[in-house]
Amino acid sequence: MTDRPEIRASDQDRDRIGEMLRVAVSEGRIDLEELNERLDRTYRARTLRELDEIVADLPGGGGPPTQAMPGPPTGALPATRHAPLPAPQPGEVLQLHTRSGKIRQEGRWVVPPRITAKAHRFGTVRIDFTRAECPYREVPVDVEITSWFGDVVIIVPVDWWVQDDEVVRRLMGAVHNRPIVSPSQAAVIVRLTGYVQTGDVWVRYRR
Repeated sequence: MTDRPEIRASDQDRDRIGEMLRVAVSEGRIDLEELNERLDRTYRARTLRELDEIVADLPGGGGPPTQAMPGPPTGALPATRHAPLPAPQPGEVLQLHTRSGKIRQEGRWVVPPRITAKAHRFGTVRIDFTRAECPYREVPVDVEITSWFGDVVIIVPVDWWVQDDEVVRRLMGAVHNRPIVSPSQAAVIVRLTGYVQTGDVWVRYRR
């Protein structure tokens, strides 16, 4: 434990702990449920002691704060993305299905191994990855839109890449997607599958 328990934690300190947790889940030391719980504690922590307690049972945990490591050069993948992907567990599928209303998955959340998004008449599914914690290099998202007025909106960070060539366009179905980076440069690849009958999939890239 740190010998300076009452020192207030900075955003840099919290980000350091968050990075340790992402490495731990990619190595199989903790599962997604525990990652979610520990990240919640991390971003609510006020002191260095609280942060040290969160990673005390992990390699390198419980030590004094270190200087933030410089980020990867432009176009390079973050180091943690090269770690082996956690094996998908039964039941770890996020289902976002609506017949006529709006469903939003946004804010701070942990991305599961697979997501399904279904929108029917006047239904809208919005998935915002910009503040999500993603321990995977690739995330499959299966879409299904069966109405003129159905929409699936996917918002990703500017350095992600959304692949849509596996989505079947039927009748007047459309996918609106203009990636900014190439697959080799992408921090995370979102792979879209499924079909669009007559509605639209909208992909937005946010800084």
